Amino acid sequence: MSKKIACLVTNMFEDSEYSEPAKAFQEAGHQVVTIEKEKGKTVTGKQNEVSVVIDENIDKVNPEQFDALFLPGGFSPDQLRADERFVSFAKTFMNAKKPVFAICHGPQLLITAKTLDGRDATGYTSIKVDMENAGAKFRDEEVVVCQNQLVTSRQPDDIPAFTREALKLLS
Repeated sequence: MSKKIACLVTNMFEDSEYSEPAKAFQEAGHQVVTIEKEKGKTVTGKQNEVSVVIDENIDKVNPEQFDALFLPGGFSPDQLRADERFVSFAKTFMNAKKPVFAICHGPQLLITAKTLDGRDATGYTSIKVDMENAGAKFRDEEVVVCQNQLVTSRQPDDIPAFTREALKLLS
């Protein structure tokens, strides 16, 4: 059954961490909806290899419209977590126990949302201490699945495992 996946993303996301999972989700029949402050805006990855046109404005969407949340890494999550609307949106998915897929720096939104306490998770090495301070049980593994809801990975090399586990939760 096709699922609708919200993707919170802005400029300076890690190109492959958005493009490869998004492509796999779409090929599996799921819909990926990109969300930022401005609908129709084009955001560009930090490698300048991938551009994404934003589908929806954060003020016009409700987490209840979506089955899952996808948080690519790069500098995008750090920028978005400065805006309470994005933090609140991510928090709603975690609290509702809907699938959340966060890779590399993606968990930064979940740290700010204070939703990692007691969770097994991973992320980019530079945010390990932040994740631990947020209460996460940090595991240095290519993919960590927690409570059949949260899928986290560390870096672009982990994308195949990240995508595989995310697709399992969507099926």
